[in-house]
Parts: sequence; C-alpha cells; structure tokens
Amino acid sequence: MRFIAAFLFLLPSTYLIAQQKPAPAPAQTPVQRALRNAYIVQQGEQLLLQDAIATALGRNYQIKGLQTQEQIARNERIPANAGFYPLITGNVSTNGSRQSVNQTFVDNIRPPQVLNGISNRTTQAGVNLNWTVFNGLANFATYERLGELVRLSQENTRASVEQTIASVVTAYYNVVQQLQQLLAFRQALDISRDRLELARANYEVGTRSKVDFLTAQVDYNADSVTLLTQEQNVQQAKIQLNTLLVRDPFTPFAIRDTIIVRPDLNVDQLRQSMLTNSPLLAAAVLNQKVADINIRLARAQRQPTVNLQTGYNFTFINNEGGFGVADARNRGLTYAVTAAVPIFNGGNIRRLEANARASALAAEYQRADQEVALQQAIAQSFAQYQNSLALLNVEQQNYKIALENIDIAYDRYRVGNSTAVEFRDVQRNAIAAQARLFNAEFNAKAAEVELLRLSSTISQQFLPAGTQAAK
Repeated sequence: MRFIAAFLFLLPSTYLIAQQKPAPAPAQTPVQRALRNAYIVQQGEQLLLQDAIATALGRNYQIKGLQTQEQIARNERIPANAGFYPLITGNVSTNGSRQSVNQTFVDNIRPPQVLNGISNRTTQAGVNLNWTVFNGLANFATYERLGELVRLSQENTRASVEQTIASVVTAYYNVVQQLQQLLAFRQALDISRDRLELARANYEVGTRSKVDFLTAQVDYNADSVTLLTQEQNVQQAKIQLNTLLVRDPFTPFAIRDTIIVRPDLNVDQLRQSMLTNSPLLAAAVLNQKVADINIRLARAQRQPTVNLQTGYNFTFINNEGGFGVADARNRGLTYAVTAAVPIFNGGNIRRLEANARASALAAEYQRADQEVALQQAIAQSFAQYQNSLALLNVEQQNYKIALENIDIAYDRYRVGNSTAVEFRDVQRNAIAAQARLFNAEFNAKAAEVELLRLSSTISQQFLPAGTQAAK
C-alpha cells in the first residue's frame, strides 16, 4: 500500500494532515492503527504553490533591482544619447562697470573731462547650434549598442525570475517532504507505543522479562526524540520558504499538497528548448554582440569628424564714458563647418581596436563556455531525474513490503515467536524505507524543477497562462 496523505480541516486557521481512514475492520493491525491515528496540526492559512510563486515574484528584491536596471537601460536608449540630434543652447550674458573718470587730452583741443558714476554695460544674447554631422557612423553603432543593452537587462531579469520560481517550488516541496517525514515518524511512534503497551502488559503478567519492557521504553523514547527533531526540520523548511516569500520567517501557514513527479521529460526536447530559450545563453550571445559593436566604435575613431556650428546672436552696448562707441545694437547669424581628421595619437586607436577585438573573442569564449555548462547541467540533472524515478519505483515496492513485514513481525512478537530486537529491526527497516521513498520523490521533483529551469520552460509550467515571466 502506498503512503497517501490527506489533510482535514479543523478550525478557521488550523489544518490537520491525516491518513485517510481505512474501512472498518473487526481487528486492525498496528500499521492500520498508526495510519489511522497519526496526524499533524498546521497553524495558519492554506498556502498554494501558485500563490507562493506570485508572492515571491512580487516581493523579491533582486528581481526589483534588475527591473530597475532594465528601466534605466530603456531610458538610455534614445537617439539623443547616441548623438543623432544637434545640441541647441541659448545663452545670455551681461557685464558692466561703474566708474569715475578724470581725463585730460594731449592735443589740448578737447577740454579736460571729469565724470563721476558713469555706467558701462555690454549685454549679449543668442541661440547656438552644435551638431556632429559625421563621426564615422559611431552614432548608429552606439544606438544599436544601447538596444542590445536593453535586451541584455531583460534577459537578466528573466533569468532571475526563473531562478526565483525554481527556488520557491523546490522549497515548497521540501516542506511537503518534511511534513510527510513527520507524519511517518508519528506513525512509527504509534507503533512503538503499541509495542510498549504490549511489553508492559506482558511484563506485568510475567510472560516477558523486564528487559523487554525497558527496551521498548528506550525505543519509544528514541522515536519521540526523532519526532521532535523532525518537527524542527519542518519549522526550518517553513522558515526557508517564508524567507523566499520575503515575509516574517515565523509566518504560520498550512500546505495541503503531495509531490507528483512528471515521468515524461525528454532530454532532447529539454536541450533544444535550452538552446532556444535559455536567458543565460541569450545573455551570453548579447554580450558577444555588444563586444562586436565595440569594435565598430573603436574603428569609427579613425574616421573624420564633421561638426556644424551656427547661431544667432544679439549684442547691446551702452557706454556713458563719452569715448569710443557710446551706444550700439548688433545682431547677426554666425556659422562654421569644421572637419577633424585623426592623423597620429600615439597608437591609442590601434590599442582600442585590439582591446575591442580581444573583448569580442573573450565574449565568444564565454558564450561557448556557458553553452557547455548548460549542457552539462542538463545532462547531470536528467541523470539524477532518471535515477530518482527508478529509485522511486523500487522504494514504493520496498515500502509496501516493509509495512507488511511490520504486521508479521508484530504478530510474531506478540505471541512470543520473535524478540524485541528482531521487531525493532523490522520497524527500523520500515522507517528507513519510508524515508528513502520520500527522498526519492523529492529528489525526482527537484531534478524535474531544475530541468525546467535550465530549459527555460519553468514559467510555462508553474505560472498561469498569459503571465509574463518578467513581471
């Protein structure tokens, strides 16, 4: 019989995890009684997997930071930032002085001039335009580079979203596994309690020695300690999930779920999806494109630069000193076209080109290395996935046999045909088989989740239809 957990509602904020009750029978075995009586109390509201994912995606600070960087990249991608548009400035300036003048002239034709508090002022106003008409097409390369940086930031955000989904799903099913283990240890404790009661009764009537009774008491205490340790494991698993949801680590919640593993994942389809959709590989490709654009930007520095400058300016002069120009109004259009051709700058342009080519080559190596790493990760995860599925099938059979063996061993122990040590060994084997079964389920699910993340299909699997992964 396969272990199947069911969850029963008790109070508005309290849930029980309990084994479904078997059909009434005239006499129940210890295993049947344990499966019937064992339960787990969970405080808090029910938490569904999709709700946990939605909460984590909405609160995760790393995702928020990457989305902010993505918005900055979008803001940077405008034609003006690439140098397509002219720079137009308006300027106004005024300067003046207030002086006292005492002058005599060498020709003695004009009488001496004595002036106090005279004011001189010059005011200029105008609009000027400065436009780089040609710079070796560097503006086109810059605009293209800004676009690639936007797409790169989007892929980084998508990678973080997919990693967050994988982390939440794995942590969620870890809680499920720990709850299953806790329920299994409660069942084991119930069986140990039955054995302890039987050993006490046999000791009291004199059919068994005190050693058997004390041994049963020690084993019952050991199972109690194991149960307390597992309760701590459940608490730690819930703290981990609460942390991923960016809320109080001690927030109570209840999970009503089981681990269901997909047995139909195909490695070839996963690898093809990885090559097509992986944000990590897409980011590596974009980094290579950016490096190629940087080569074009370095080469553009060898080209001549043509600038157009023009402006319309107005000048007002007011001179109360009585010499030179007393009053003037000047206005007019100015323009200039300049061309600069780089002839020699000590080899800096050659150095920049060489470094740009080296960076492009490094980006190509990094892309290839990223692909190799992803291929390796998929191969290892798929091997773990297949191995866990195979172990799961074996452990299901082992657990079924172990449960049956407990009933047989208990009946033998009850009638005196086996010792307490023999019964304890059978019970330990059953507990170990159950733990291996739960571990195989969780490991298979964890490998499945990792494969979905590596192939970038995890959003389609766990997010509602139409939901954007980057949101």
